[in-house]
Amino acid sequence: MTLPPTEQLHPDAAQLTPGNLVSAARALAEGQIAAAFAVRDALEHIARGAEAMAGTIRADGVLHYVAAGSSGLMAAADAQELGGTFSIPPAQLRIHMAGGLPTGVQMPGGAEDATEGLEQALGSITARDTVIAVSASGSTPFTLAATEIARARNATLIGIANNAGSPLLQGADIPILLATPPELISGSTRMGAGTAQKIALNMLSSLMAVELGHVHSGMMVNLRADNDKLRARATGIVARIADVDINTAQQALDAANGEVKPAILIAAQGLSLEQAETRLQACNGILTAALAQD
Repeated sequence: MTLPPTEQLHPDAAQLTPGNLVSAARALAEGQIAAAFAVRDALEHIARGAEAMAGTIRADGVLHYVAAGSSGLMAAADAQELGGTFSIPPAQLRIHMAGGLPTGVQMPGGAEDATEGLEQALGSITARDTVIAVSASGSTPFTLAATEIARARNATLIGIANNAGSPLLQGADIPILLATPPELISGSTRMGAGTAQKIALNMLSSLMAVELGHVHSGMMVNLRADNDKLRARATGIVARIADVDINTAQQALDAANGEVKPAILIAAQGLSLEQAETRLQACNGILTAALAQD
């Protein structure tokens, strides 16, 4: 029987030997680099997935991240960062991880096979929603059971897997194959496969933000400034885009209740908060278009 790539032995695995950790480190580094390159072959599907996610956010739908084990940690990290980075409302984000999000240092391995409670957890899914399902093997029972529920409710299904032809990819509306090489430690998909998954998830959510207008000239213009570091970043963003000094930028942010996009319009064009919000709404939140209406 031919093993799937995620279970095969890597030809350089013999370099992982005690007493020669520099050589082992080199092999592991090269394995990670090779895994990262696998994302390049999935760019078109990643872009399609980002468009679907942006459509869900615009339609007041929900993004559901579904996974188990290491893939679940990657998915959860992406979902949990969308609020602070792009101000995606918590009500539009759900994480469904086999066994639940871990609170200690151990993850329950048997949870990957357990599907009890999924119908209840995913019972609110609608056709407006997008499900991002992640599984290195593409055959994790928990993840596949969740995708069946999603399909029955006509949600858009993005499937991310590292094995070609796997059930997850075959059933997905938008299949994202990350064809990573075998792991240096056979089957340890937290390594190369996980690296590729993390890159793909970061790209999906970042491209979604670009499509929603939450990124302007490489800056996070929809961030949630809820700590000193982010408040300083928000002030710098307003100053740079509006071409004003820091004090003027801070005053505009205060007038905009900390919202970066309207603060930029207030600082750059002297609008009131109401005028700035009305213009942004008319431009679907796209700052470039709003600034062009000087």
